[in-house]
Parts: sequence; C-alpha cells; structure tokens
Amino acid sequence: MLVKTFSAAVFGIEAVPVTIEVDVTRGVRYMLVGLPDAAVKESQQRIESAMRAVGLRWPGRQVIINMAPADIRKEGSSYDLPLAVGILAASEMVSAGRLKGMLLTGELSLDGAVKPVRGVLPMALQARASGFSGMMVPAENAGEAAVVSGIDVYGVTSLDEVLRYMEGKIDLQPLNVDMHSLFSMQGNRYDSDFADVRGQENVKRALEVAVAGAHNACMIGPPGSGKTMLARRLPSILPPLTLEEALETTRIHSVAGNIDNHVPLMTRRPFRSPHHTSSDIAMVGGGSIPQPGEISLAHNGVLFLDELPEFKRSVLEVLRQPLEDRVITISRARMSCDFPASFMLIASLNPCPCGFHNHPEKECTCAPGMVQRYLNRLSGPLLDRIDIHIEVVPVNYEKLAAASPSEPSAAVRERVVKAREIQSGRFAGNDGIYCNAQMTSALIRRHCHLDDTGGRLLRAAMEMRGLSARAYDRILKVARTIADLDASETIRPDHLSEAINYRNLDREGWAG
Repeated sequence: MLVKTFSAAVFGIEAVPVTIEVDVTRGVRYMLVGLPDAAVKESQQRIESAMRAVGLRWPGRQVIINMAPADIRKEGSSYDLPLAVGILAASEMVSAGRLKGMLLTGELSLDGAVKPVRGVLPMALQARASGFSGMMVPAENAGEAAVVSGIDVYGVTSLDEVLRYMEGKIDLQPLNVDMHSLFSMQGNRYDSDFADVRGQENVKRALEVAVAGAHNACMIGPPGSGKTMLARRLPSILPPLTLEEALETTRIHSVAGNIDNHVPLMTRRPFRSPHHTSSDIAMVGGGSIPQPGEISLAHNGVLFLDELPEFKRSVLEVLRQPLEDRVITISRARMSCDFPASFMLIASLNPCPCGFHNHPEKECTCAPGMVQRYLNRLSGPLLDRIDIHIEVVPVNYEKLAAASPSEPSAAVRERVVKAREIQSGRFAGNDGIYCNAQMTSALIRRHCHLDDTGGRLLRAAMEMRGLSARAYDRILKVARTIADLDASETIRPDHLSEAINYRNLDREGWAG
C-alpha cells in the first residue's frame, strides 16, 4: 500500500516541502532513497524501537521510501515522525485519514517520545504558504510554530499520542499564542538601566545617537572606564521590535536552535557578545550544513565586540561586506544560503596594550611604537565603516559618589523612538531602508543638505584629518540623526560639529 506524509527541509532560514512516499509490499528489503544523510538513514533503528515501545512491530514486508524532491539533500532527525507514521499507515496498522493536509516533524527517541527539532518556525511559514491546514510538531516546539497565524499547530509528546489521535481515540486541540500579550509582557523588561551609570554623559549621548540612527559605534578608553557596562545597557534604549522583525529574528534563532520553549517569539532585540577567540565561521556562519553565525544571530539587534583588537584580523575583515550589504551569503558546492545580517556593531577597545595611553592620571608603560602597532590591528576600511568613535575617560570620585540619579533608559528610549518614527516616514517609499545608517549615496544627497557654513566646516575637517569619501558619508548620516533627535528638518552647523567630533580615531595620535 502506498501512503504519503509531508514534512519540510530547512536550508538557511527557508524551508522546502518534502513529500515522504512509503510503499509496503511483498518482500523483505528496506530501502530509503531521496538523498538522505546518515541521520535520516539511522531513523530505521529509532522508529523500530519506538514502535516496540507502543506495542507494535516493524512490518515483515518490503518497505520502500522515497523522499521527494529527490535531488534535495535531507538532513537531520526531524523526519523520524513522518517516516514512522508513513510506515505504519502503509502497512495498514493505522489509518492516516486524520492527518490529511498536515505537515509532520519531530525526532523519535527509543521509548517513543517525540523530541524537539530545529527550524520549526520556517517550517510553519512554509506550511502556511503551501496550503497545509495544520502541523504536528513536538510539544516543546509547538509555541514556536503557533506564532504563525492561519495554520493549526498540534503539539505531541509521544508516538503513542499520535497513533491514538490517528485512530480517533483522542482529540488534540491546536495551540493558540497571543502575540500581543507576549510583546506587552516581555518587550520592555530589562535587567540593566542607564540610570545605574554615573557620569559618562558624552558617551551616553553618543550611544543615544548611534541607536537613534542604527549607526555602528566604537568606544575607546582605559580599563574600568565603563565601556562594557555602557554597551550592555544598550538593549534598554533600543526601539521595540515590530511583529515582522520579531518573526524574522525568531526564524533565524529557530534554525540555530536557540528558541526558549517558554518564550516562543523573540520580543526583544538580540544582543550578541562573542568572545575574541571566535573563528571566521562562528562569526559569519557556515559549516557543511550552513548555520547562521553571530552576525545573523544579531540581526535586528546589536553585535558587541569587546576588546576589538584582540579578535583575529581575518575575523574582523569578514565583517566588512556584511556591514555594507546587511546580508551574508554562504556558498557551498551543493547550495548557497543567504542569511540576514542587519545589525548594529558596537565595539570597545583599549587605546594601547597596557590600556593607559592618553589617561589623565596614569602613565602609559608601552614602548615606543607599540601603541601604533596595537591600533594598526584595525584596518582603515573597517574603521571607515564605524560611524561613531567616542573616547571614554574614567569617572572621578565626585561623580561616582553623587546621589542624584542619572537619566533612566525609558526617557532615552522615548527620544530614540521619536527619531526612528521621523526616519520611517522619510524612507517610507524605499524598500529595505528604515533608518539613517542604511541611506544610500542618492538618499544622502537628497536628505543631508548643508548650508554654506556647514559645508565649510565639513571641508575643513576633511582636509585636516584626511577623511575618506566613506567617512564623509558617515558624518552626514550621523549629523542627520542628530538633527532628527532635535526634530530639525535641516542639518545645522552644531549638528555637523557634533558628528565630526564622533570621529575620534581619525585624529592625529590615534590611528595611523
């Protein structure tokens, strides 16, 4: 008897429907075709043991299974459940009538339990697009799939539960997720707040400008001056995720297997802080089965690189193209996958190996030339792609001991949201552009006009510091964001002057 069940294969962050055709006839062979990998081939042992656990036996006949389309590689253990159901239905042990129009996924353990798998959210999106009426997924993945509206999602815990449902002995209720309540409960909760930070008003202002326009930023200062502390409070002033951004971000983390079972939809922007020993592949993604790297896991959020010069130069250089294109393409012999990579890069570094170059009180102990060699670990093209360079100086005792509270993150976030709303209206007719940092050269010419005073000021800065054309564009983008924070339609000279002052690493004595 020939029976068809349906599953999906995940490539990158997209899913492709897979039809599993099971034919049980006279004979004794078992054949599984359709480019299965080792994990799929090993499913026979898991399925046979799971059948015994529910009181059934492997059919004593020939079993031929084709996984179509046959020219796409099938990888992973997520096909166990649809394969088991297909074998049981084709051998007429159960009826598959109740599973008509349903997509199945899940790994089987030897005792018949259904275990969670990766990539359920892309599968749910594909199931809805392909016209499936429902999905049967592991119970731990059910909330993740249920955020997709228009399709019924049934969470199951064991093969026995699936079989009893197929036989009509039990009814399963589809899971419903109220996404609006998820946003309201989780979206604005943060453990850290800018109100905890004493002093550093100029750095907090620079970070506010960076977040308001989604600009990349770099903090330079001695150890203990507060660079990491400030960076880790950035999520508290980021604008809230939209529903579309939340789904896209959750889909990436679903493929990587990072979804919390209790919070199926990511309601806060990601903050990723990889260690400086990370490899190229860990940063940009890849592997024999392409997986998203840190830059994609930071999509719609922040990628924080602490002690930037300590990262391998090859790791830093692979960031240059994603910083411009906001997407990374992983190419392999059999496939090519695109992973989104629209992130804010926030970096911190010491000014020298000992950390006290330009310190107001402590003397630098580095030998002549060491400071230059240390900063030269960062290439000029990479620094050009960082819009804001801000110097962080130590906070004195009076400010640390001050009893007056600092401005809370909620107040800063309110200004950031208003500035982002101005930018959303400005770029309403430009697909894929939502903030000033994403402006193209044509948009810069259209929205970043300078008066004569501003033009002379920028020209003097360009000539004095030897800035590149890319740095010129970045200054204009930052100036436009500062003007938006002031709700100004024009870029005034004071806006431009502040933007120029955010290029500290371009000053003589910092970078060569």
